[in-house]
Amino acid sequence: MKETILLGAAVIIGLGIFSQWLAWRISWPTIVIMSLVGLLIGPGLNIVSPQEALGEFYKPIIAMAVALVLFEGSNSLNIKEINGVTKSVWRIITVGAFIAWILGSLAAHYIAGLSLGVSFVIGGIFIVTGPTVIIPLLRQAKLKPRTAAILKWEGIIVDPIGPLVALFAFEIVVVMQDHNGNLTDLAMFFVGAIVAAIIGVIVGIFLSYVVKKQYIPEYMTTPVIFAMVLLSFALSEQVMHETGMLCVTVLGVILAKSKHFISTMRDVDHFAENMSMILTSTVFILITASLKRETIMEVFSIEIILFVLAMLFIVRPLSIVIATINTELSFKERALLGWIAPRGIVALTVSSYFASIMKTRGFEDAELIPAITFALVFITVCAHGFTLSPLAKMLGLAHEKSEGLLIIGANKFTYQFASFCKQQNIPVMVVDNNAKRLSIFEENGIEVHHGQILTEEKRLEMDLTEYSKVLCMTDSFVFNLLSYETLSKQFGTNNTFLLPVYLDETYKDETIPEFMKSHLLFKESAVFEDLIYKIKHGHEIVGEVSSGSRKLSVHDDLDGTLLFIIHKESKEISMMTTNRTIKTEKGDMLVFLKSNENTQSQMIDIEGEGSLNG
Repeated sequence: MKETILLGAAVIIGLGIFSQWLAWRISWPTIVIMSLVGLLIGPGLNIVSPQEALGEFYKPIIAMAVALVLFEGSNSLNIKEINGVTKSVWRIITVGAFIAWILGSLAAHYIAGLSLGVSFVIGGIFIVTGPTVIIPLLRQAKLKPRTAAILKWEGIIVDPIGPLVALFAFEIVVVMQDHNGNLTDLAMFFVGAIVAAIIGVIVGIFLSYVVKKQYIPEYMTTPVIFAMVLLSFALSEQVMHETGMLCVTVLGVILAKSKHFISTMRDVDHFAENMSMILTSTVFILITASLKRETIMEVFSIEIILFVLAMLFIVRPLSIVIATINTELSFKERALLGWIAPRGIVALTVSSYFASIMKTRGFEDAELIPAITFALVFITVCAHGFTLSPLAKMLGLAHEKSEGLLIIGANKFTYQFASFCKQQNIPVMVVDNNAKRLSIFEENGIEVHHGQILTEEKRLEMDLTEYSKVLCMTDSFVFNLLSYETLSKQFGTNNTFLLPVYLDETYKDETIPEFMKSHLLFKESAVFEDLIYKIKHGHEIVGEVSSGSRKLSVHDDLDGTLLFIIHKESKEISMMTTNRTIKTEKGDMLVFLKSNENTQSQMIDIEGEGSLNG
């Protein structure tokens, strides 16, 4: 029996990760794939029933996973993300959430036919969107920064508020019932919510203090923080059910602020992000696989379908339109926000709790809560998952999928490199902390950023969604290494490259890891000083169309230095590195640095040959 449960758990985790990969591979929304996989192995084929297999451990496991996902989301918040749209964000998470609660409750009563008590409880549950569904969508849609920031903040902040609103509505219903409640219960609700928030604040400040004073060794920082998150969540749940999410959200916000002055806190981010990805996919499959066939069949009721349509086309648009009157948002931004509001794990987990306690209070129609919740979750996940990206592109609020290049370092070579990319309509941005070096780039219409890029705060101020690859090409190999280490965490190691400065300084250095050597640009002799020398003496960057299919590497006998390849069919860019072999097809463009005796050297005025973007 134990072995069967162990195998089942491993399979579900594996299916969760497989769902993420498959979604990436076929360009489908991740949450849609996870939902379909869960339904297939659960009520579809009856292969597994996680709730029955895990028994009394099922709900605690789900609850702790949700707590960690919420903590990761709130811990990633940065107030600079919403610079320029602060008013809109606060309006949406307050006025917008209130309007959505009222309108959603009325829709549940008059369209779905639920009693007023159940309607106002379910209306509170349905104001949530949540990081478990919105973050995967944002990761794929490549929205422009401020629109993405609004959806992210709404999802994270409102997620713990929704269950509290539902609990508040429930306490009101209890008070209004004869002999079943009193005002003391209502007062205890507010006390419980305040206590949960206070626990989050105290634990957050405590952790910030002990980490800053180094009372915890660095290698134990992440485990201690995650243990304290779970402990705080459990303690708040003991005080009052459904307040644990508020506690961990507040705790995450406190720790997010401390990252500005405690560098060790930043190490938590990468572990938390990876853990959140695993937990999100696993929990989504656990919940959907545990649904009963009867619940799924109830979804096809005409009343439930009409209710979901009302939530999609009336409640959400009206709440956003009213909440964002006289704010910084444009009409197009309000239109997109008025459509996107997928529900996810929190709605599914919380609804079952309220369905059970309301049935014990005599509300027979509460048994419909799981079916209505699943209908709203599944339909919004599919509708918003498939439409977010195309709608955002149509409204001009997302970047087209592109192989943009982010170049670190302004010098003669990167000027020629960026100019060629611009001619080929490849998005390119050059970053340097020297304004004089960047002036020639700006004069020729090349996108530039003056300042640092290695700090997270500075990158938040930049719109980097167009760029998929980073080329570190300054005159300091130490800085190139530092840039590689920092930016590879955001762009991925396969999309981050660096350029050696002097011949033999890198290739024979045993301190450089082998995996990093595979990301050294161009051939071994094409180091920074060599490229600058060639540019000064008449070499130029040119493109040649491949006449057939072949495999190329920097070791081949080629006329010139092969820099990169633009694939005709996929429009992808393959950077040449010291040990890479790339297959080309007919029509692909091969980009070389070649000598041209008939071309005079362009004497561009760039102070120095690189940069130190401190």
